Amino acid sequence: MFGADGSRTTVRRQVPEVPAEAGLVVEDPASGFCGAVVAASVREVTLEDRHGRRRVFPLRPAAFLFEGAPATLVVPKRAPAAPARSASGSVKVQGQTARTARAARIWVEGLHDAELVERVWGHDLRVEGVVVEPMHGMDDLAAVVAEFGPGPDRRLGVLVDHLVEGSKETRAAAAVAGPHVLVAGHPYVDVWQAVKPSVVGIRAWPEVPRGTDWKTGVCAALGWGEPADGARRVLGAVRSFRDLEVPLINSVERLIDFVTG
Repeated sequence: MFGADGSRTTVRRQVPEVPAEAGLVVEDPASGFCGAVVAASVREVTLEDRHGRRRVFPLRPAAFLFEGAPATLVVPKRAPAAPARSASGSVKVQGQTARTARAARIWVEGLHDAELVERVWGHDLRVEGVVVEPMHGMDDLAAVVAEFGPGPDRRLGVLVDHLVEGSKETRAAAAVAGPHVLVAGHPYVDVWQAVKPSVVGIRAWPEVPRGTDWKTGVCAALGWGEPADGARRVLGAVRSFRDLEVPLINSVERLIDFVTG
């Protein structure tokens, strides 16, 4: 290039820096070796050609051709680590001791319900200071709610199985619902049924004849032994909220929000 006075000037083209991401295809112009990046460090890069042959090259300025033009390969910047997640999918709070328990409570029908909620939402419950307690049935729900004495600073959430139109559970829930009591539930006969069948290695939960205890009928149909054996199998298979059906997830989340609101 010539200047206005006729003198020759040199214009240096800026060579772009390209992150050496895995799979990036570049060429070493000195050897003609063309391949995809399979590894990179601050000093060198490993390329693999279409025949599976690998060669290591030093990382030097403008040492490679990328899309036919000179390029400087650089080590990719690491993306920020994703926040750790609890089993419920919430952001995990690190290094925090359990909060002093609130006066509010979440009640569930039985021990298996309590264990399942703890397994998935235990971290959230400790951070929020929420205690989950089993009721061991709903036969006298109105009386135990009255004895608890719900109030603005003493909210009560109740998780109910088989909360469907016309059921005794729905009638009991309607009798205690109020501004300081929230009853939420799922349509399944038992909390086991809210665990996705594939999680416990079956295609579907078996049909249990009316009048037969559901857990007993399920264990008999699947050859699981006694209900205690079935509980270990079902609850032990659950690792996170992804193993549960949506109606149960939504109900537990609503109850936690309600008693901590």
